[in-house]
Amino acid sequence: MAFFLETLLNGLMAGMLYSLVALGFVLIFKASGVFNFAQGAMVLFAALAMARFAEWVPQWIGIDSKWLANTVAFVLAGAVMFVVAWLVERLVLRHLVNQEAATLLMATLGITYFLEGLGQTIFGSDIYKIDIGMPKEPIFAFQSVFEGGILINQEDLIAAAIAAALVAGLSVFFQKTSTGRALRAVADDHQAAQSIGIPLNRIWVIVWCVAGVVALVAGMIWGSKLGVQFSLATVALRALPVIILGGLTSVPGAIIGGLIIGVGEKLSEVYLGPFVGGGIEIWFAYMLALVFLLFRPQGLFGEKIIDRV
Repeated sequence: MAFFLETLLNGLMAGMLYSLVALGFVLIFKASGVFNFAQGAMVLFAALAMARFAEWVPQWIGIDSKWLANTVAFVLAGAVMFVVAWLVERLVLRHLVNQEAATLLMATLGITYFLEGLGQTIFGSDIYKIDIGMPKEPIFAFQSVFEGGILINQEDLIAAAIAAALVAGLSVFFQKTSTGRALRAVADDHQAAQSIGIPLNRIWVIVWCVAGVVALVAGMIWGSKLGVQFSLATVALRALPVIILGGLTSVPGAIIGGLIIGVGEKLSEVYLGPFVGGGIEIWFAYMLALVFLLFRPQGLFGEKIIDRV
């Protein structure tokens, strides 16, 4: 029982990180109808900015406090992501209003390669480290309940808590603020929202900025765990099964889908892996996504698209 709970907790913590990346896809698609293939590149670009600013800030202002340097680096990296979001809307999306979905998709692919090249030009192409002070040592919990306790990775636990706090904050933002309500109105119907005076261009800038902050937090966490390297851009591929499972238009779906994928990967690797030779964790999420595409393509919480002719 203890081993099962340990595997379950590890899956839930991994799932929260998947949800964080998937959330960026969902936010942009809901507000603009654009499937943003550049989300992975945004995670990489934000992580590079965070890592390099954390190195440069102590040299620029002569501080020795790592916590203060990381805080300033996070603020600067956030400002950079805001600028990126504004430029994307101003230079790309504004000129592609009412274009075909394929055109918008190709535009986000172009943004992907541009951000990857720009990040390498500005911040370099080495492998960088993000040290935000998260403890690396595992701990044993519930020793009074289970013999030997349950092994929990502190870094994964803190990362999952940060991801959960961000998701909760975004939920409050969407439900309780006027800007959040405007974003939901745009998501429901672009033309109706525009007819009552909601400026689409401003809303798109805001939602890309929010997606940039999400990418920054995801990049900071994944960069702390894996190091900041250009393979980090492929983390978006791990989020694709999440949004297929949860639904491309559902924020709660991104969260629940991530948890299901994370738990499913861990449990399948532990309990089914020995029967198929291992490695099931790599392809389990994609097989589950394929099943959903066959039988429920809109996902668990996605909206059915009905075209009337």
